[in-house]
Amino acid sequence: MDELTHLKPGRTEYSYELDPDLLETFANRHRQRDYLVIFSTEEVTSLCPITGQPDYYEVRISYTPEERCIESKSLKLYLMSFRNSGVFAEEMANRILEDLVNAASPKSMRVEVKMRPRGGITIQVAASHGDI
Repeated sequence: MDELTHLKPGRTEYSYELDPDLLETFANRHRQRDYLVIFSTEEVTSLCPITGQPDYYEVRISYTPEERCIESKSLKLYLMSFRNSGVFAEEMANRILEDLVNAASPKSMRVEVKMRPRGGITIQVAASHGDI
Protein backbone atom coordinates (compact mmCIF):
# COMPACT_ATOMS: atom_id res chain seq x y z
CA MET A 1 0.00 0.00 0.00
CA ASP A 2 3.04 2.29 -0.01
CA GLU A 3 2.23 3.32 -3.59
CA LEU A 4 -0.94 5.12 -2.41
CA THR A 5 0.13 8.74 -1.92
CA HIS A 6 -3.28 10.35 -1.25
CA LEU A 7 -4.09 8.18 1.80
CA LYS A 8 -1.99 9.88 4.42
CA PRO A 9 -2.59 12.12 7.42
CA GLY A 10 -2.66 15.86 6.92
CA ARG A 11 -4.27 18.34 4.60
CA THR A 12 -5.58 17.10 1.24
CA GLU A 13 -4.38 19.01 -1.82
CA TYR A 14 -7.00 19.60 -4.53
CA SER A 15 -6.41 20.14 -8.23
CA TYR A 16 -8.93 22.23 -10.12
CA GLU A 17 -7.54 21.34 -13.54
CA LEU A 18 -8.38 17.96 -15.07
CA ASP A 19 -5.60 15.60 -14.03
CA PRO A 20 -5.70 11.82 -14.66
CA ASP A 21 -2.36 11.48 -12.84
CA LEU A 22 -4.34 11.82 -9.60
CA LEU A 23 -5.69 8.28 -10.07
CA GLU A 24 -4.04 5.59 -7.98
CA THR A 25 -4.54 1.83 -7.94
CA PHE A 26 -3.66 -1.08 -5.70
CA ALA A 27 -3.23 -4.81 -6.26
CA ASN A 28 -6.40 -6.88 -6.64
CA ARG A 29 -6.11 -9.57 -3.98
CA HIS A 30 -9.09 -11.53 -5.34
CA ARG A 31 -8.11 -12.15 -8.96
CA GLN A 32 -9.37 -15.73 -8.70
CA ARG A 33 -12.95 -14.49 -9.13
CA ASP A 34 -14.86 -11.85 -11.02
CA TYR A 35 -16.63 -9.29 -8.86
CA LEU A 36 -18.22 -5.92 -9.47
CA VAL A 37 -17.05 -2.68 -7.86
CA ILE A 38 -19.46 0.27 -7.99
CA PHE A 39 -18.65 3.89 -7.19
CA SER A 40 -21.36 6.54 -7.24
CA THR A 41 -21.52 10.23 -6.40
CA GLU A 42 -23.86 13.15 -6.90
CA GLU A 43 -21.18 15.78 -6.39
CA VAL A 44 -19.30 16.16 -9.68
CA THR A 45 -19.24 19.60 -11.25
CA SER A 46 -17.80 21.02 -14.44
CA LEU A 47 -18.37 24.04 -16.64
CA CYS A 48 -20.34 24.30 -19.86
CA PRO A 49 -17.65 24.70 -22.53
CA ILE A 50 -19.75 27.33 -24.34
CA THR A 51 -21.35 29.47 -21.62
CA GLY A 52 -19.05 28.77 -18.65
CA GLN A 53 -22.09 28.04 -16.47
CA PRO A 54 -21.66 25.30 -13.87
CA ASP A 55 -23.11 21.86 -14.58
CA TYR A 56 -23.83 19.32 -11.85
CA TYR A 57 -23.55 15.57 -12.40
CA GLU A 58 -24.32 12.25 -10.86
CA VAL A 59 -21.59 9.77 -11.80
CA ARG A 60 -21.74 5.98 -11.47
CA ILE A 61 -18.73 3.80 -12.26
CA SER A 62 -19.06 0.00 -12.35
CA TYR A 63 -16.10 -2.23 -13.10
CA THR A 64 -14.69 -5.72 -12.82
CA PRO A 65 -11.03 -5.48 -11.81
CA GLU A 66 -8.22 -7.46 -13.38
CA GLU A 67 -4.84 -6.96 -11.66
CA ARG A 68 -5.46 -3.49 -10.17
CA CYS A 69 -8.27 -1.79 -8.23
CA ILE A 70 -9.04 1.94 -8.17
CA GLU A 71 -8.36 3.67 -4.86
CA SER A 72 -11.45 5.67 -3.87
CA LYS A 73 -9.83 8.83 -2.48
CA SER A 74 -7.77 9.24 -5.63
CA LEU A 75 -10.99 8.84 -7.64
CA LYS A 76 -12.63 11.60 -5.56
CA LEU A 77 -9.67 13.90 -6.23
CA TYR A 78 -9.74 13.05 -9.94
CA LEU A 79 -13.48 13.73 -10.23
CA MET A 80 -13.00 17.01 -8.36
CA SER A 81 -10.43 18.02 -10.98
CA PHE A 82 -13.28 18.39 -13.51
CA ARG A 83 -14.50 21.42 -11.53
CA ASN A 84 -12.98 24.12 -13.77
CA SER A 85 -12.99 22.06 -16.96
CA GLY A 86 -15.30 22.94 -19.82
CA VAL A 87 -16.77 19.62 -20.99
CA PHE A 88 -20.02 18.33 -22.38
CA ALA A 89 -21.63 15.28 -20.72
CA GLU A 90 -20.56 13.07 -23.63
CA GLU A 91 -16.93 14.13 -23.21
CA MET A 92 -17.05 13.66 -19.43
CA ALA A 93 -18.33 10.06 -19.63
CA ASN A 94 -15.82 9.05 -22.28
CA ARG A 95 -12.90 10.88 -20.66
CA ILE A 96 -13.55 9.27 -17.27
CA LEU A 97 -13.79 5.85 -18.94
CA GLU A 98 -10.53 6.33 -20.87
CA ASP A 99 -8.60 7.64 -17.87
CA LEU A 100 -9.81 4.84 -15.56
CA VAL A 101 -9.15 2.12 -18.12
CA ASN A 102 -5.64 3.53 -18.62
CA ALA A 103 -5.04 3.61 -14.87
CA ALA A 104 -6.44 0.20 -13.86
CA SER A 105 -6.85 -1.96 -17.01
CA PRO A 106 -10.09 -3.55 -15.77
CA LYS A 107 -11.75 -6.57 -17.38
CA SER A 108 -14.80 -4.39 -17.98
CA MET A 109 -16.10 -0.97 -17.00
CA ARG A 110 -19.15 1.23 -17.46
CA VAL A 111 -19.27 4.95 -16.69
CA GLU A 112 -22.63 6.67 -16.48
CA VAL A 113 -23.05 10.42 -16.08
CA LYS A 114 -26.34 12.19 -15.56
CA MET A 115 -26.41 15.97 -15.74
CA ARG A 116 -28.82 17.66 -13.38
CA PRO A 117 -31.62 19.48 -15.23
CA ARG A 118 -30.83 22.83 -16.77
CA GLY A 119 -33.61 24.44 -18.77
CA GLY A 120 -35.80 21.45 -17.92
CA ILE A 121 -33.60 18.92 -19.75
CA THR A 122 -31.38 16.21 -18.30
CA ILE A 123 -28.67 14.41 -20.22
CA GLN A 124 -27.52 10.87 -19.48
CA VAL A 125 -24.50 9.30 -21.12
CA ALA A 126 -23.10 5.79 -20.63
CA ALA A 127 -19.74 4.66 -22.01
CA SER A 128 -18.45 1.07 -21.72
CA HIS A 129 -15.27 -0.96 -21.99
CA GLY A 130 -15.53 -4.73 -22.33
CA ASP A 131 -18.61 -6.80 -21.55
CA ILE A 132 -20.38 -5.28 -18.60
